[in-house]
Amino acid sequence: MKYKLSCFFFLIFILSACKNDNQKRLAENEKQAKKNELIFSNINKGWVFYDTPINSTSEATVASWNELRIFFAELVVKPKKTIGAFQKKSKALSKKVMALNENIPSQFNKPQIKSRVSTLITKVRLLDLFLNLDKIPDQKVIVLVSEINAELVSLQRQMDKIVEKSKIPVEEGESELMKMMDTSRAIPNTPTDPNLPRVE
Repeated sequence: MKYKLSCFFFLIFILSACKNDNQKRLAENEKQAKKNELIFSNINKGWVFYDTPINSTSEATVASWNELRIFFAELVVKPKKTIGAFQKKSKALSKKVMALNENIPSQFNKPQIKSRVSTLITKVRLLDLFLNLDKIPDQKVIVLVSEINAELVSLQRQMDKIVEKSKIPVEEGESELMKMMDTSRAIPNTPTDPNLPRVE
């Protein structure tokens, strides 16, 4: 009888301990769900991209630079409902922004544009990284969105500068002068005579 009674109390003790663990787990899950909801809300509010060209040069470039047009089209569509949707969107943006580096139009294939494209790639890839962490730093994501917008504006303004510079007519003799300046800066390939005195 004592054996049955002790087994009964032991069983009741185990069941109450399991019930307490379940209640703790449910409370933790509810707390995490509220936290995720707050993170989603913050990211949803801060997810505002400049998805349209800011000047006529950018509009013309978007028409001819297919990868940039696709990237802008990807920026237009805002994710909805879950953090998972933002994670998928960041992956898609990351793939599209990498393509920008591959086919830069010849007019814009200059160091100024390449550096801005590289910076834009870095920021978008960092956004993808932050959104796929276990603990998503929502404030850093919001800051990155604004930094990506700033890089997009910088890229478009630089494209505009290049187009404006190309419209300036070259004066007579300027191209020859530029060639002479480039060759005068170059170190001559002529071998020096070791018997000549050295000028210092």
